[in-house]
Amino acid sequence: MKAPMPAQPIPERLAGASVESAGAYSARVPLPRAAAAQAGASLAVLALAALVPAQAVAGSDVMFWALLQGIVAVGLSRGLRMEPWWIPIHLLFVPGLVWTRGFDLSPAFALSAFGLLASVYWGVSLTRVPLYLSNPATVQAVANLLPQGRSFSFLDLGCGLGGVLARLERARPVGRYYGIESAPLPFLLSWLRAATGARSCRIRWGDFRDLDLGRYDVVYAYLSPAAMGEMWQQARREMRSGSLLISNSFVVPGVPPSFSIATGAGEDAKLMLWRM
Repeated sequence: MKAPMPAQPIPERLAGASVESAGAYSARVPLPRAAAAQAGASLAVLALAALVPAQAVAGSDVMFWALLQGIVAVGLSRGLRMEPWWIPIHLLFVPGLVWTRGFDLSPAFALSAFGLLASVYWGVSLTRVPLYLSNPATVQAVANLLPQGRSFSFLDLGCGLGGVLARLERARPVGRYYGIESAPLPFLLSWLRAATGARSCRIRWGDFRDLDLGRYDVVYAYLSPAAMGEMWQQARREMRSGSLLISNSFVVPGVPPSFSIATGAGEDAKLMLWRM
């Protein structure tokens, strides 16, 4: 079933969308390079410490060596062509470990913190899509684009906590809403939210790349620049003629949208749309 473009808001035409180069985002999984940068920095700092007199090493502050490790790791990460947002991670990783030692925390605390973070950001190293939450103004802008008075199917790629689906179901109850999420904790929360209050929502755990996008009239994506190129190729292969692809904030590299609309959530907040 095709989803015609509603005539409610008049879209803002793009005279020339600023498109980021697809090559700006490496398709390689970054974790091996991150581990290599930290391991290389550790070896470099250990080698330097071996050249310094033992008394000088014993009398120096541990945090000094931790910061030195971070600086070297940053340099290696740039040599490995990692994205700039890795700089503070490499710089502060080891100093952060040294700093937390002063709290005399139980190892169970660190394990619990790791488990919590892993349950929220599971799969980010593969999908390169962090947890983004759409605000109410953006959800209302999406609702204004949906068909009225007849059934349609809507898919949220990476549905997070399920807020988009729950709000859209209340705004357009004639639709059938689906979401997919790869992180365990957000999936569990969104699944419980749908099971206890959203009758027309179905939540699935997994990777959107395993779905057939041709089953849906409207596909909504709030992903990341790194995932947009691959998502677009899948949408081109699978989505039916007349269906609608909506991206929150992120453009498809080299493919300007058919049009865009302001969401009202901020000065630069936009939804970009492609009629397939």
